[in-house]
Amino acid sequence: MTPVLAAWQRPYLNIFKHFRVEEWKRSAKEGDVAALTDTRMKGTIYRIRGSNPASSYLQLPRAGTQSLGLTGRYLYLLFRPLPHKHFLVHLDVTTEENQVVRISFSNLFKEFKSSATWLQFPFVCGAASESTARRGVPGAAPGDARWTCLVLDLPSILALYLARRYSHLRGVKLCCNLLVKNLCTSDLLFEPGVTLARARLGDPSCRGVAPMPRELAFPVPKGQKWHDLYDYIRFPSEGAKLLHNSIQKSFPHPVAGDQVLQEPGHPPTQLVTRSRAACDLPPVQQMSSPKAVPRLCPVVTKSIPEVHLAVPGPGGAVPAADPVLEEKLHSAGDTRQPLPLSAGGIHVYAHQRRGQTARAIPGSQEGLVPDPILKLRTIIGFGGCSTKWALWTRDSTAVVYPCHAVIVALLLQTGEQRFFLGHTDKVAALAFSGSGSVLASAQAGPRGLGRLWDFPTGTCLNLFKTHLHGLVSLSFSHSGAVLCGVGKDVHSKTMVVVWNTAQVTRGGGVTVLAKAHTDVDIQAMKIAFFDDTRMVSCGRDNVRLWRVRSGALRSCPVPLDEYHTLEFTDLAFEEGPQQEPEDRALFVCSRSGHVLEVDYKNVCVRSARRLLPAQPQEDGQEQAGNSSGPGIAINSISMSSSFCATGSEDGYVRLWLLDFSAAVLEAEHEASVSCVCISPDGHKVLSTTAAGSLGYLDVQARDYSTLMRSHGGSMLGFSLQGKGEHMATVAQDSTIRVWDLASRQQLYDFSAAEETPCTVAFHPFWKMLACGFDSGVVRIFNLAAFDLLLEHKQHRTTVTGLTFSPDGNLMFSSCLQGTLALYRLVAQKIQVLRVLGNVVARDGGSGVDTLVLSGDSRLLAFVGPSKYVVTVMEACSLDELLRVDISILDLHSTILDSAVKVCFGPVPQGELLVSTSSNKILVLDAKTGRLVREVSPVHKLSCSSLALSKDGQYLLTAGDKVIKVWDYRMRFTINFQVFIGHSEPVHQVAFTPDQEHVISIGDAIFLWDFLAPPPVKSSPGRARSPVSTLVLGSDSSSEKPKDGSETPRQTVPLPLLSSPPCLDISSVHPAGFQSISSESDREEEAELPGSSRKVTNEHRDASVIVVESDGNEEPVVRPRVRQERLRSPEKAANEPRKGTRAPKCCVRPDSYRHFTPRFKASVLPQSFVSPPAGSEVLKLKAVIGYNGNGRGNMVWNPDTGFFAYSCGCVIVVEDLHSGSQSHWLGHAEEISTLTLSHHAQVLASASGQKDGDSHCQICIWSTQDGACTAELFHHETQVQAMAFSWDDRFLVTIGDYSDQTMALWSTHTYELLLSTCISEPLHDVAFSPFSHQDLACVGRGAVTFWVLEQQEAAVRLKVHRAPAPDVLGLVELTSLCYGAEALLYTGTNSGQICVWDTETNSCFMTWEADEGEIGVLLCRQQRLLSGSNTKRIRLWSVASVQELRLKGHNARSGSVLLEHEITLDGTIVSAAFDDSLEMGIVGTTAGTLWYINWLESTSIRLISGHKNKVTEVCFSPDESHCATCGEDGSVRIWALGSTELVVQFQVLNQSCQCLAWKPRPVGVWPGPGESQHVVAGYSDGTVRVFSVSRTEMELKMHPHAAALTAVTYSTDGEMILSGGKDGIVAVSSPRTGMTIHVLADHKGSPITVLQCTRKQYHELGVEGGELWLAASSDRRVSVWGSDWLQDKCELLDWLSFPAPAGPEGLDSLPPSLAAFCPWEHGVLVYVGFGLQKEALFYSLRKKQVLRKISLPAFATSLSLSPAAPFIALGFGDRLLRLQPCPAGTPQDYAGHDDTVHLCRFAPSGRRLLTASHSSVLVWELPGA
Repeated sequence: MTPVLAAWQRPYLNIFKHFRVEEWKRSAKEGDVAALTDTRMKGTIYRIRGSNPASSYLQLPRAGTQSLGLTGRYLYLLFRPLPHKHFLVHLDVTTEENQVVRISFSNLFKEFKSSATWLQFPFVCGAASESTARRGVPGAAPGDARWTCLVLDLPSILALYLARRYSHLRGVKLCCNLLVKNLCTSDLLFEPGVTLARARLGDPSCRGVAPMPRELAFPVPKGQKWHDLYDYIRFPSEGAKLLHNSIQKSFPHPVAGDQVLQEPGHPPTQLVTRSRAACDLPPVQQMSSPKAVPRLCPVVTKSIPEVHLAVPGPGGAVPAADPVLEEKLHSAGDTRQPLPLSAGGIHVYAHQRRGQTARAIPGSQEGLVPDPILKLRTIIGFGGCSTKWALWTRDSTAVVYPCHAVIVALLLQTGEQRFFLGHTDKVAALAFSGSGSVLASAQAGPRGLGRLWDFPTGTCLNLFKTHLHGLVSLSFSHSGAVLCGVGKDVHSKTMVVVWNTAQVTRGGGVTVLAKAHTDVDIQAMKIAFFDDTRMVSCGRDNVRLWRVRSGALRSCPVPLDEYHTLEFTDLAFEEGPQQEPEDRALFVCSRSGHVLEVDYKNVCVRSARRLLPAQPQEDGQEQAGNSSGPGIAINSISMSSSFCATGSEDGYVRLWLLDFSAAVLEAEHEASVSCVCISPDGHKVLSTTAAGSLGYLDVQARDYSTLMRSHGGSMLGFSLQGKGEHMATVAQDSTIRVWDLASRQQLYDFSAAEETPCTVAFHPFWKMLACGFDSGVVRIFNLAAFDLLLEHKQHRTTVTGLTFSPDGNLMFSSCLQGTLALYRLVAQKIQVLRVLGNVVARDGGSGVDTLVLSGDSRLLAFVGPSKYVVTVMEACSLDELLRVDISILDLHSTILDSAVKVCFGPVPQGELLVSTSSNKILVLDAKTGRLVREVSPVHKLSCSSLALSKDGQYLLTAGDKVIKVWDYRMRFTINFQVFIGHSEPVHQVAFTPDQEHVISIGDAIFLWDFLAPPPVKSSPGRARSPVSTLVLGSDSSSEKPKDGSETPRQTVPLPLLSSPPCLDISSVHPAGFQSISSESDREEEAELPGSSRKVTNEHRDASVIVVESDGNEEPVVRPRVRQERLRSPEKAANEPRKGTRAPKCCVRPDSYRHFTPRFKASVLPQSFVSPPAGSEVLKLKAVIGYNGNGRGNMVWNPDTGFFAYSCGCVIVVEDLHSGSQSHWLGHAEEISTLTLSHHAQVLASASGQKDGDSHCQICIWSTQDGACTAELFHHETQVQAMAFSWDDRFLVTIGDYSDQTMALWSTHTYELLLSTCISEPLHDVAFSPFSHQDLACVGRGAVTFWVLEQQEAAVRLKVHRAPAPDVLGLVELTSLCYGAEALLYTGTNSGQICVWDTETNSCFMTWEADEGEIGVLLCRQQRLLSGSNTKRIRLWSVASVQELRLKGHNARSGSVLLEHEITLDGTIVSAAFDDSLEMGIVGTTAGTLWYINWLESTSIRLISGHKNKVTEVCFSPDESHCATCGEDGSVRIWALGSTELVVQFQVLNQSCQCLAWKPRPVGVWPGPGESQHVVAGYSDGTVRVFSVSRTEMELKMHPHAAALTAVTYSTDGEMILSGGKDGIVAVSSPRTGMTIHVLADHKGSPITVLQCTRKQYHELGVEGGELWLAASSDRRVSVWGSDWLQDKCELLDWLSFPAPAGPEGLDSLPPSLAAFCPWEHGVLVYVGFGLQKEALFYSLRKKQVLRKISLPAFATSLSLSPAAPFIALGFGDRLLRLQPCPAGTPQDYAGHDDTVHLCRFAPSGRRLLTASHSSVLVWELPGA
């Protein structure tokens, strides 16, 4: 609020004259300051000269502790800069918060700078000649600098730049090189070009301004113009809404080459083209042209567009959410036409021309289109400052009420809402004029603004100051000429103000008729309907009558006698035409239940009644009487001609007879009634409650309707259900509410006793709602049954985050202590999978969007473990993939930036968005953490919510009280639009799933229409394999196919040159079936029988399968030939074929059986140097591990003994008797599944895309010689399952949930016979053993039965979809196997097994077989094996099932028996058994293959491996064993001969980062009893020494405070050297456990390598017989000489390798690795990030690089052979290279499916260990 100018400062104050500067008593001067007489200026001026501003100045007031106390809005400074000099001016102003802010301007400043207490503006000096002026460039004043009148709008400067309210001017300091004529303040705007005569005549161009006073005027000779001699600068300029970063004069005439924009009727706007959004605001030039034609002058367009409200009006626009500028419209006398109502919310857009929104043309690169892109559709909420204001319209058809800062008119019949927008704070009161045409409203807060609206049009007629802060009542006179308000003034005293509003409807303003202060309490006040000058008020202990006479407001009390102590709450006049107006009684109600009838004419109480909650009489009516007891506390009263309505504290709305003898009707509410209002027609009673509900009682129908409900506090977050029909909100009122968005009605209300809900999440598919509470409890509610499903107590404190994965399979929760919990959903049951502590930031805030998941449900991101770090995890396992420190990304920032919110970008781009505390949005690469781009600043305050549209085109941000819509790709000049309307901070914003709406919450729920054009769907980019479409469902409709949008076509579709496959459905399908189309391999030319249409396919060898009905009314699929259309061969060959496909599912199914490839950041190699055949130096000897992430990726044939499994991209074929392995290499990606033909001669394997191909790779292998006989490519993403027919003639393959295709191949030629698209994901497939052409698939809630028949080239296909029994609910059928004849067993994700009759395709039996999902089923004879994610395998006897199928209820036994059960170490993913199910092999997700023997009830490990990443590998000294460690905290010892796991040491809740095997002493051979030791380093900074022979831990040390990254033994094994993540190297004794040395030379950078070797040269200059080196990730290597017995450790050399400034093209920096060269003494080899991709050989003696070896990429691992001159190098592109030295042809080896991050040679050099993620490969060097 602008301060009121004190009387002694009106109309202006000459500061120099008032403070008598010439006497220097109340002012101070320093340096060369003198008073001179200037003949041109005709008066005294002050000259300030000097080179140092600190020693040459004039200061007011004299002491810095004093204050001028000047409250004028405008500061006028009349000055002239000295030529070729720099000047400086300081202004100290005080805000209403008593904060002192310094405003400085100078031509010495080069750029604008700001802080919380200082604003620095560059000043661009003008010149008399434009040729001498440097336009827009700060610098020394020109030689002909002119006298300038600078006008500073101090309140606007503070509001625009610091969002603070101006109080007064504290001090002025004029520094060096100035001539100053005068200084003054005023609330008036003085213009030098305006004469007194023109102002008196009312010249329109002079409105709002006054002529310059004589004391401030510059002399103008006759015949000349003021603007030709002097400069006039007003800052900020009139109508400015953007921040300007310089003060300067603008040029009134355009310059050649500049773009000119002319806007009649509006201050000229200026355009600028910038590449970044909202980063740097350019200079905005000020008007300095004559005022005669103030708004028609062309302006040079160099700046950013101005910002306005999207409320088009004839004359202009109101600044967006700027209180100071709002006041300026009224205080400056702006009489432009008021703004009409906008039905679409308040929007801040780029610019406005002729009163209409200027929309950017698509492709013009101006900004987002359309403009505005959002339109306000619905607001759910009620109330603001209070819940007592709601009014009827005059025709009783609509209700008007406030929703915080927005006024809503709700039409009862249609539910349509209209919005009155303009208030910037909560609306405190409303009032209608008697005719209902004018609506008055006033907002709360210290600003106290009021608005008058033309209700029919929604136009704001007038904006005025109310001078009331806490306004409690507003009343309009019946004529609409007088408005009365009651509230508190600045001193919190009650004040009554009466305004004259008679001229508002005719374009006039609002004036104060009278105002008065009073000491009495006023709760309600109304103007008498019969006299505009008379009012009545009531309050505590008083009822008063008021009257306006002669500009004064007088009052008199009504004598109350014994009722003088009552608290009166509301009043109403008696209705009825029978009496004279003044004779009508006045009714006043009170909290004690009394209703007084006051005689207005005689000023006395006629009667008093007390309303009591009496017991109902026989007729059901309540009575009013005078008996004692507690009365009904009445809050509101309303009168009509036939009855009276009261609203009371007990929650009742009661309708009384006019004599209050009885209550004839009542309605009970859940909270106290705040207000009642009878409609003008007397048929309805409107009521509001303190709980925020709004409704009305229909008197005639005796029915109550709720119009609106709302939370009692600000909403914290929301979650949408399914397609967005319902939403759940959680708020500060400790409730969770579920809303129907279409009807705006509240459906459910959740609350818990003594608990406060904190966050909420809807399941994406089921009617399931999860709620987190402050007690740490997570509860899941079933909304369909309205009951509590589950309750989890994994947290001990407030739940801060809660969310479901988009595929609905997982749930995550976090709490205030940083705990993160992972849950799995199985058939609406939620199981806890993993709980991690201290991973989520404790000070990271809370909300629904605390935990976010990528669109494919694979990645989870959150802020943690501190607010400076963002972590990305694998969603299904909570394995950490990435950690990004936000605080170090901006190297130039002086503050420590922290993360606020995170959001995933589009899945294909793999980007992660992070909003920070410094108002930035950082776009990071989600795989590597690399900063892709940055947007800054985004909001004034930090961004509280982020949301990305589903198509990845638009970004929503919320900050403070505004919403911004951004172009995600930042393609335009202005990349965002701003929308306001909330009166409180917006806590969350999101798109609805259909992307047609936007929802924002804070004070209320705002639903916006999103008007952006729908995303353009791209056509298929390449020709596909023959495809058919299968839409599975039970719909019996025979309607024609519709467009995907389900909207009628506006034009007839034209045929494409390459037509999609044609579906010809010849008859109506039976119930439960839909159309199926498919394509086979061949096509012949023929006419379609019975049709004149012709279809086209450019592939000559293709036919189309169409659906017909045969006699048994099952759909039959058979080939239909197509006729080729005439076209040129070139066009037919080059044009891609377009095919129809069913819509794909992008959400992963709720089934662990469904394969998901492990997340990888590596890529395939660009080049590969394959060794010539027969000359390979390396030979793959063994693979340690089994890929537990695969599904069905192990096969075993008990007849032939063939046994194979996959590890990464390698197929391992192992002899179970000898343990020898052979390895089949042909895949480049992780193998998902294997299948073996029934005669065990052919193995099929499937993996992801190979070498950039767009299809998955399926390899066909001969089991005899291991040769790959064929490669098949058809599926796009992953292959989920495969199966051979029992006669091995067919192979069927099904894709995953993203591919959704099923393909049938011929095993004779491996040609594609048939391909079908499925509308829902499939999990498993199997052929029937009794019919070679019957097969079945299982998927979401159904089994699909197929029958394949082949007659020569024709293919017949029968399909039947059988849904799961209803008793199972919504389940996934996850596994299947055929049993005895006509039996099919299927497992579900909820643990049931279903038995199907394949003759009738129906389920006749189910039983609960497990507690978790059943992913594996095998049936042999009368036994069934099941495996699940509960880690159990179970053996069932199912002998009675066949009898039950045949005899039904007459069967002797209808039960199955559980024979055996074994619990293993992980979820069951594969199984193979003999024909009797007595013995077999089972694979688990733990990377283990188990041998199972049911007869002996034994389980033996066959194959073991790591489940998580392997962090280190090493050989034992005798090379009989090797050791590995992993992120799971395990250290494992393997026997190299058999690759069997010998010993495993496990440390819980820690990650083992490094290990080393103790070396054997020189010259000593190991005896039979010698103990072997392994040392391991862990993430908690501990070092543990394990005895392999005794299988126990011998020693634990804690030499580090940070995680260990490297560890090794000294050459004699007597010392342990360890390096940490913080760069500290510790030397410890394993004998004593003491740390002897701590070296901090590498501090700050993680240690990557520690290596010890025996000293080869004595002339290196150090004592001792051992050399060792340490390498750190900052590309530094230190070499040391040590004598541990003498306690000596001396630095020998320090190497630092150069690198470029930034890693271009790299997602992350490669490690720095170094090693001593075994075959060249005194030389070490280094690889790492550098200027070139190379390996460096450095001589310790010569101190120089001897030679370099070029590498294809930066190495990720390094090892040097001790026996032969070979270097083994691993690379990030999955490549292993063996490099001969010093020169030779390198050899590259495949076999890894991820980065080769470990290479280790054996001590003899004959073996090599490599590791890629969890796979460990053992290589041999036969010739070494």
